Amino acid sequence: MFASLAVPNYRIYFTGMTVSNMGQWMARTAQSWLVLTVLTDHSATALGTVTALQFLPTLFLMPIAGKLADRFPKRRILMLAQLVGLIDAAVLSTLVITGVAELWHVYLIATIDGVGSSFDSPARQSFVSEVVSGRQLSNAISLNSASFNMTRLLGPGLAGVLIAIIGTGPVIAVNTVSFAAMIICLALLKTRDLATPARAKDGGSIHEGLRYVRRRPDLMVLLAIGFAVGGLGFNFQISNAVMTTGIFHRGSDAFGLLDSIMGVGALAAALWSAARHGPRIRHMIISMAAYTVLGLVAAFSTNYWVFALLQAPIGLATITALVTGNTLLQSHTSASMRGRVLSLWMLMITGITPVVSPVVGHLGDWLGPRATVMFGVVCVGISTVIITWVIMHTDSLRLRFASHRRGWWYLERRRVTDEITMPVK
Repeated sequence: MFASLAVPNYRIYFTGMTVSNMGQWMARTAQSWLVLTVLTDHSATALGTVTALQFLPTLFLMPIAGKLADRFPKRRILMLAQLVGLIDAAVLSTLVITGVAELWHVYLIATIDGVGSSFDSPARQSFVSEVVSGRQLSNAISLNSASFNMTRLLGPGLAGVLIAIIGTGPVIAVNTVSFAAMIICLALLKTRDLATPARAKDGGSIHEGLRYVRRRPDLMVLLAIGFAVGGLGFNFQISNAVMTTGIFHRGSDAFGLLDSIMGVGALAAALWSAARHGPRIRHMIISMAAYTVLGLVAAFSTNYWVFALLQAPIGLATITALVTGNTLLQSHTSASMRGRVLSLWMLMITGITPVVSPVVGHLGDWLGPRATVMFGVVCVGISTVIITWVIMHTDSLRLRFASHRRGWWYLERRRVTDEITMPVK
């Protein structure tokens, strides 16, 4: 389960990433609470706008960021992106602590933070293949997700408690230290032990990256699933916040606990991904169906603890789909194209957020908090049916049902020129 931690460089990288993730989850929870309860009177629209602005740069910069990740040293890109995040966290925490923070400050800082994240994401995702290689790559990708979700388990809950004790400003300030830790760990990596990245022969052409994906129906299926689950269904920062305050009438500790409980399921999904023999597309389809059913129950919950406990299996389903997709993309994409393909993956997951978040926020203000949960349920449910139908009617892909097979659903993939065989059964 922890095979990739035997690589010294990966241990350093994993440590820095875990500290950075912890700080970011704490700061994200504090920022949401700041907007919802301090800077506004429980405005779901304002919270949705902050989330939208944070991801707006992704729409324009992610393809360029993927191109740069295929052309330039990824470690340097990561260090610069972390520096931008450090400065953002320092400025926002100072504004909050001194009592001069206004909503437009958060809007501006969220946008700048989004610029840094746009360049960070494809470089971070594809850099793993330089730190570890071969069989350990899949394990490392799963452990990266485990780190992300372990800190998601601990960070929001800790942030909720600390907000009640010391306020939002000092909690956001913790993020400056976490960014600094990541920069130090990146600097400590031994360059001689890093794999030499394959440079793009086409100069990192964005058009060539799109053409590569169009020739790969299997990759297009993965990107579509990422769009459905990550882009349309992953709105928990908004839905959990407004459900906590609007339906259950609870405070910051209860809000933080929801993220932590979801992190339990998400962490279980990541560890299972690290331990299993290999990822399969059917795991993603089943996870989408499970998300739909569980989300429907959560949307109509009248008891806080029922809603809270449902977050664990919802987290399990969501992260199983996303980790499986990430692993399949990285494992079955040409090294010279990996940065651009992963930038498309991140675009599918986060690029639509600037459009979705304000819609979800307005739905919460217009129809009530439960509508914010139902949005994701309806979108993922419809997407599950459409994607399954497309797979079953695509010449190079076939989704079959066979009760005598383990798992029942399996994907039969025909050989297509220039494609890499993907284990999907």
